[in-house]
Amino acid sequence: MTVQILIILLYFAVTVGIGLYSMKSSRTSNAFTGAGLGIVAVVCASTGEWLGGTATTGVSEYGFDYGISGSWYTIANGLGVIFLALLFAKLYRSLDTVTVPGIIGHFIGKKARTVSSLFLIFVMLAVGISQMIAAGSLGVSLIGLDFNVSVIGFAVVFIVYTLAGGMQAVAYTNVMHLICMYGGVLLAIVLSLKKVGGVMELRSALPESYFSMTSIGMPKVSSWIVASLLGACTAQAGVQPILAARDVNVAKKGAVITAFVAAPFGVFTALLGMIAKSMSVNGQLIGVSGENVTSGKLALPTLMLNLTPVAGGIILASILAAILSTVSPIILASGTMLTKDIYHGVLKPDAEDRSVIRVSRITTALSGIICSAAAIFFNTTGIRVLDIVYFAYSMRGALFVIVLLGIYWKKISEKGAIFGMICTACIGLFWVVFNAVFGRFPIPGVTETYISVATALLSTVLFSSVFHGNNIDQAKNHRK
Repeated sequence: MTVQILIILLYFAVTVGIGLYSMKSSRTSNAFTGAGLGIVAVVCASTGEWLGGTATTGVSEYGFDYGISGSWYTIANGLGVIFLALLFAKLYRSLDTVTVPGIIGHFIGKKARTVSSLFLIFVMLAVGISQMIAAGSLGVSLIGLDFNVSVIGFAVVFIVYTLAGGMQAVAYTNVMHLICMYGGVLLAIVLSLKKVGGVMELRSALPESYFSMTSIGMPKVSSWIVASLLGACTAQAGVQPILAARDVNVAKKGAVITAFVAAPFGVFTALLGMIAKSMSVNGQLIGVSGENVTSGKLALPTLMLNLTPVAGGIILASILAAILSTVSPIILASGTMLTKDIYHGVLKPDAEDRSVIRVSRITTALSGIICSAAAIFFNTTGIRVLDIVYFAYSMRGALFVIVLLGIYWKKISEKGAIFGMICTACIGLFWVVFNAVFGRFPIPGVTETYISVATALLSTVLFSSVFHGNNIDQAKNHRK
């Protein structure tokens, strides 16, 4: 067994231990899904939504293929969280709910809450699948494990510690993950730059476009920013810790700090992807089988294997930390919506707390199993991890358009909002599938983000005009 594997196994053991330790703080359903969190807990739990496998292996893949402009992923996320912090964190926390569908139910109606819950569960699971694809790829490049075996092993770890402690486990372990992630990535930059001969050698080995913030294409950049600005406000895994904050002040401060923690991380991982590219160009990026690696998907973990064993193990552990920090809140968020919005909100509103927490654990475990099984089923070499995530972000961003209409437009109807969600999901999925099959969008230059946002706005307004009898006033009366 190599030094790298020993370090990673130790990290797994500590993570599970922290999760089991936090079990004593999660004996009620509210504690399990989150309640009374301080600023550190809010920041660490919320940051997990934005810094995961996508911010490490995903961004490094774009850094490998395009250069530093891949860092727009976390920069855009940071902008989105600032938008949430300054304009909506106070409003959200003032409502008595721990889910985004609960916010929708407050402003639009109970049925809209149920439909939006199903909508967001699909979105969250899509993000979770991307994390498991990143985990599987890491196992392949690290020790030559079969992709499926890697995914299953990883799933056992994060499901166990999430089920043990819920939101407390997410907050506690993410403190360790965050320290490991930043420490690991900075160590990786220092060591790998030294290996390639420094910054000047890196510049000479790569095309000039790799050092441009627009090389990935402005349509892609603008699409990411729009998706992040809107999607951050309906990202259940990122919003849930804010809703669970001790008070409104903690919620707002926690969101602001989260934005500044998340934004710069992608610059570092994109740079690592660029370093890996320069080594690949020179035939020096050697994989576990002795071959020169030319795939961006395997670039970051392979780069770590080319460092000294101890340093490589520590940095690989930081990549695992990033994935764990995201996938755990993802499955917790999905389980929370299934439990709070559907089981407790619709099926058994009079359920006792012990039943609610039992169902919370079952639905959280089920979410983890679905993410893992789907990652195995959909594992293909032709789909970038970030592309999967930004389809989900587009759906979230479009849903926020409906949330805004619910808050500010008095003529919105519950049926109009529901039909708007359905139309958005159908059109968005068609856009992505069309692009995957034909290599272009149905309307050139119109990405899935733009079409989803436009569909959400137009269809909700149109259907609200048709079904104008069931409007926001009725939803308000229902809440009373």
